[in-house]
Amino acid sequence: MASGTRLVVFDWDGTLMDSTGQIVAAATGAIAQLGLPERPPEAIRDIIGLGLRESWQRLFPELGPDTYTPFVEAYRDHFFAPELQTARLFDRAADVVAELAGRGFVLAIATGKSRRGLDRDLAATGLDRFMAGSRTADETRSKPHPDMLLELMSGLDVAPGATLMVGDTEWDLEMARRAGVPAVAVSYGAHAAERLHPYTPLACIDAIEQLLAVLEEA
Repeated sequence: MASGTRLVVFDWDGTLMDSTGQIVAAATGAIAQLGLPERPPEAIRDIIGLGLRESWQRLFPELGPDTYTPFVEAYRDHFFAPELQTARLFDRAADVVAELAGRGFVLAIATGKSRRGLDRDLAATGLDRFMAGSRTADETRSKPHPDMLLELMSGLDVAPGATLMVGDTEWDLEMARRAGVPAVAVSYGAHAAERLHPYTPLACIDAIEQLLAVLEEA
């Protein structure tokens, strides 16, 4: 099914980086700091993968726009606080990325993170050297709008049928569907497998190394 794939686009948080706990803790801390209405961890997990503005709108639809900037600033302060630096790549994630690059795949990232946050993580993990391109939610429209994928495919001169999106949320799979791109879902991130199956991904994998088998004929 993936035999024509040339470009593999990864989501970051919850797909390559085990950062869900850090995101939930940062958002919870920002909410408490600003005295905003409490939100349970599952509500915060639900918005992982969206841009910050879209996340805020889903978490606090009853609040006016004047609370957005303070929330973003507080969230970023908490996210980059030394005591919250707990995120790590998932086991074998670096090996899988290196293996796919060695096989000749073009690799890229499409993420709801900020450019600052993604560049920081790519440099810290050493995966920056494998990535031919990336798009973040502060430089184009947020998932599930297809612009991230459309811009990557245009810039790298790869057709939708030769592209594969790999992600852990409904937003990743819906973005892929809108862009006409096949997708592989991962079940170990922010959204449970039962939420991902309705998008009919090529596969729903339980560990990142299983992606190699999906692409073994590519």
